[in-house]
Amino acid sequence: MSAPFTVILVDLDGTVMDSAPGITRSLAVALEELGLPVPPPALMVEFVGPPILDGLRDVAGLTGADAARTLERYRERYRRLGAFEAEPYAGIRDALERLRELAPLALATSKPETIATRILEHFGLAALFTVLAGASDDETRSAKADVIAHALALLDERGIDRSRPVMIGDRIHDVEGAAEHGIPTVVAGWGYGAPEEAAGAVAIARTPADLPGIVAAGAQDPG
Repeated sequence: MSAPFTVILVDLDGTVMDSAPGITRSLAVALEELGLPVPPPALMVEFVGPPILDGLRDVAGLTGADAARTLERYRERYRRLGAFEAEPYAGIRDALERLRELAPLALATSKPETIATRILEHFGLAALFTVLAGASDDETRSAKADVIAHALALLDERGIDRSRPVMIGDRIHDVEGAAEHGIPTVVAGWGYGAPEEAAGAVAIARTPADLPGIVAAGAQDPG
């Protein structure tokens, strides 16, 4: 037996927005300005999705003062230009509109909430979401599990039934962050995640058009 999901959590980068160009350009500029090595293009895409500080540590090998200075330079360019060097994925607007007919939508992104809101407003997508949850501007809240907790709290404040949530995202951070809250994840197969990052997901949507049907199938009823 299955029951419908009551709320749908949605990642931003790699799920709603093809945001890699703005993120990677802004990082490359920041690293070049500081005289630091720029990872090759095949590695730069690893910055898309997880918190930027995680990428600076795991991909660029930067910590401490170098990571802090790079983040500051990155943010300056990204807020001014990079955030809008992006495009919604083909078909995602229609998919979100159809998903909203099934259950309320809640953004849950590791991108700072203020920037994520500006991006969705710029592309005319913000009104599709009941709540917009993201990282704090100082990134003390940036891990996906923490962002999801924030989204759930905002849903509680709005009186939204979140007894059967589902996450839609493209990276292992989405799968693992949702799992910490007992939430299943549908992987966005058009995003930036490698195939192995879908391990643990309940389904893979190959295109945005697949999402409404997968979500409509509902959650497994434990009873």
